[in-house]
Amino acid sequence: MNIQDNLLPSEADVRLLEALASLNQISGAINRIGSEDVISSADSLKLIVESAIRVVPGSSAVIYTYDEIHARFETESRVAAGPEGENALKLNHPVDDLPRPNGIGRRAVGRRGNVLSYEEPDLTIHPFYTAQGVKAVGCFPLIVVKQVVGVLYIYLCEDRPFSRLELLMLDNFVNQAAMAIYHTRRLASVQRDLERKNDELNRLNRASMLISSRLKLEETLEAILHLALDMTGGHYGIFRLLDREGKNLVTHVFAGNYKTRPQTEVLPLESNSIMAYVARSRQPIVIADLQAEPWSKIYYPLDASMLMRSELAVPLINASGRLEGVLNLESPDMGAFDENHSHILQTMGAFAVTAIQEVRLLDALQEVAREIITQSCPIVLDRLTSLACDLLNASVSALWLRRDQELVLASSCGGYVHSENIPLEGSLTGQAVLKGEAVVAEDVREDPRFHRQDLAKSQNWMRALIVPLLTGEPGLPLGAIGVYSSEPEPGRFAESDWDKKVLTFLSHYAVLALQNESRQQALRSAQEQRSVAETFAAVGDIASNLLHHLNNKVGTIPVRVQSIQDKCIPALQSDPYLANNLSEIERCAMEAMQTVRDNLSHLRPIRLEPVHIEARIEEALHAATLPPGITVQREGLSHLPLVTAGRQSLTFVFTNLLENAADAMQGIGTISINGYAAAKWVEITLSDNGPGISPELHDRIFELTYSGRASQRPGKLGFGLWWVKTLMTRLGGSITVESDGVHGTIFRLRLPRVEEKS
Repeated sequence: MNIQDNLLPSEADVRLLEALASLNQISGAINRIGSEDVISSADSLKLIVESAIRVVPGSSAVIYTYDEIHARFETESRVAAGPEGENALKLNHPVDDLPRPNGIGRRAVGRRGNVLSYEEPDLTIHPFYTAQGVKAVGCFPLIVVKQVVGVLYIYLCEDRPFSRLELLMLDNFVNQAAMAIYHTRRLASVQRDLERKNDELNRLNRASMLISSRLKLEETLEAILHLALDMTGGHYGIFRLLDREGKNLVTHVFAGNYKTRPQTEVLPLESNSIMAYVARSRQPIVIADLQAEPWSKIYYPLDASMLMRSELAVPLINASGRLEGVLNLESPDMGAFDENHSHILQTMGAFAVTAIQEVRLLDALQEVAREIITQSCPIVLDRLTSLACDLLNASVSALWLRRDQELVLASSCGGYVHSENIPLEGSLTGQAVLKGEAVVAEDVREDPRFHRQDLAKSQNWMRALIVPLLTGEPGLPLGAIGVYSSEPEPGRFAESDWDKKVLTFLSHYAVLALQNESRQQALRSAQEQRSVAETFAAVGDIASNLLHHLNNKVGTIPVRVQSIQDKCIPALQSDPYLANNLSEIERCAMEAMQTVRDNLSHLRPIRLEPVHIEARIEEALHAATLPPGITVQREGLSHLPLVTAGRQSLTFVFTNLLENAADAMQGIGTISINGYAAAKWVEITLSDNGPGISPELHDRIFELTYSGRASQRPGKLGFGLWWVKTLMTRLGGSITVESDGVHGTIFRLRLPRVEEKS
């Protein structure tokens, strides 16, 4: 039998053409679903039922959409069409023909195939339609992607089967109807998603502004937690942050309508709980049912009096890989959270991490700012290296200061062994100084730029981030500060802009500490110089009067001795004892006058002038009485620039230091004199290989009351190093001593360079 069975040729052609025209019209309507002129699928479904009754003369048609998730017909979606006339079915009473639980529609959905009433002897037609004379019913499920989205009912008042043409055309209408419903639902779903995303973005934008307005960390975390609960529909939430030791999760903020106070005690990181599991795995988790295995065994309730069924938790991890804590939400509803909620909570967690980092950095900077004012520079530098490890989750940190062509270790943190000096050229830290910018290394054990790869391998260093200590002025940086991480530790701070910013902040504070120390030292030096100058001005007047009186009194002794010698020649010739004593009295008086003149001459005002250091050292070598066993080595003196000093005073300083060194080595040893020119200073080091000076005596040796070896030299008053420091202060310079009390002594002198006229 062909598709035209029971139809005349002309009638079949007409109905086929009408069906094709209807299909074309329906396709056009479906294509316009979602556009401005067609809002929903209702128009398309209306066209389908109207076309169906034209294909099947005398029939009526009804379409219901179907919710497969909840297994129910959406009765509010009913669309119907039928012929007009006295014998037409009454289709305007939608509540009277609702699909029955065991009716033909439910069977078509269950089979996912067409159901014809005359082929199902166990099925009865709906009483509503039986009462109106319906003899046959066809039910066609609307299926898209194996999902039933609706059902089409065709009612016939004739007692006949549907023809093959009718069934074929109805199948086409069914497919069109299914696509219309599916397309509409997809568009509605997309629209809902867009609206939800837009709402989420607006909330996140408000969240960022709200978070940035909070001053305290607890307030910020509380605002984040409430927003997270609002956006995810969660009922309860808690923030637990990792303690400083990295061993426990400590409650900071919680929210929700708890019946009793939630259990907020410390959770060990190795404990058997979901939050600890998330912290260890560093992965977010969505739990649909807390009573399912394995979660039921490790679930730790916030409120034991309340039954929680679902949970959502995300780890808080910063850009360098450091675990900050865990953010956790719970709900009494099973399956309350999905992956979209997880993404939202991860975003809120990122806000929390930013807030934690900012608060930690601000607290650290406030602390350092106070210490710069109240503490010494070494203490501040030690604190900065400690903060670098803490803020950047690094294993070890180090701060180096530039000295000539070397970098000297000034401070370190982490308990690791460092090389005390590294070259400026040919080292990773030196590269940061020479380039004046941050440098990174992925693995210092293999990086050829790293100076001590053996040290890196033995201590298992891997990643490195180093930034220079920039002063904002022309010239090389003062040094560099760097952090290093060990291989087992997570995180890649070398790739984090935040970590570079943090370390740069700390480097700026290191520069401030160094500059403050330098300015404080310059201020103390200026104050000391002024005080010494004022003191010496007063003492100078006293010394002049004293010298005048001494000259008047002691100066007459040699004259009177000579007078006695001239007038009492016979007596002196007959008494050698008397003659010898008169000569000794004359000699002692003259030496006493010369000693007073030599030492009190330093109290007079010093005339500052440009001085060649090398010439003053040569003069001091001639003036000093050095034993033959003393060797003096000189280096870097000939090219030193002029300094501002007094010639006689500077010669005295070097003479005194040379004689002290010779005495310390007991007449046998080597004295080394080296010079170095800086931008504003000239530095001279005078070192010996004697027994050294004990560290506890470094300050005392410059005191006036300190009794040293100089007092044993004839003609010396024993004020040697006190005179040296006093004169250096009056010259605008400084002197320091370096010694471990065993391996010799180094005196480091600094004098101001002569300013060049531009």
